[in-house]
Amino acid sequence: MQATAVPHPAPSPLTSARRPLAGFADVLFSEFWKLRSVRSTRWTLVAAVAANVVLAALAAVFLPSRLSAQDMASVDPIRLSLAGLHLSQIAIGVLGVLTITSEYGTGMIRTTLTAVPRRRAMLAAKTLAFAATALLAGVVACFAAYFAFQAFVSRGPLVSSIGDPGIVRAVAGGGVYLAVLGLLGLGLGAVLRSSAGAIATLFGLLFVPVILLDLLPHTWRTTIGPYLPMNAGDAIYSLHPEAGGLNAAGGLGVLGLYAAAALVLGFTVIKHRDA
Repeated sequence: MQATAVPHPAPSPLTSARRPLAGFADVLFSEFWKLRSVRSTRWTLVAAVAANVVLAALAAVFLPSRLSAQDMASVDPIRLSLAGLHLSQIAIGVLGVLTITSEYGTGMIRTTLTAVPRRRAMLAAKTLAFAATALLAGVVACFAAYFAFQAFVSRGPLVSSIGDPGIVRAVAGGGVYLAVLGLLGLGLGAVLRSSAGAIATLFGLLFVPVILLDLLPHTWRTTIGPYLPMNAGDAIYSLHPEAGGLNAAGGLGVLGLYAAAALVLGFTVIKHRDA
């Protein structure tokens, strides 16, 4: 007896549209598109680049005449040219938080989780999409700031070339710092699910320990200080390590651990919470 094959009807477009996104690549593309389509993303990235470039030019014009010969000999020209990072880090940190908390605030997270029931896959896609965007914007902003600084600076010790030893590493390190800081914000946003709470926590971690450190004995400051998030981040884009401080790799490792801890906690709690 010969079996007869019964053809299965092709799924209708409506049925296909209601299916969850099948592959991680689709989820990742979706998160890239959402991040790109939000107007605040564009304005935040523009603000980060503009802050870097404008402050670099201002630093090159006004600071050299106010530095003594001793200061000129000891100042780190890359950290000086990237003075705008203190503003652009706020923009990137807030963007990292809003990448996840904005959906909780508007209730769109329910739609997202309906399309992608695998919550950790969704969060992983958000993390990768944000990390790539923040890294690209950060590196562009830092190199633009470096070239702006060199275009306006006129005094010898502060003048350098992009081909000089360590310059590319230090300038690119500024972009890496911004991306890792943004990931810390995203992790805190995933844990707290509140824009205000996560932003306050992020900048509390950055600024409050540095302020409190001044109240501690000197030996404590030198022991604890290099491992604070902001000090560790500063080491990533320093041309030369400070005495008693971390080198670039150590700074990246310490700041990366803060970001990784926040993200791991976010990946843990997102599985066990209602949207």
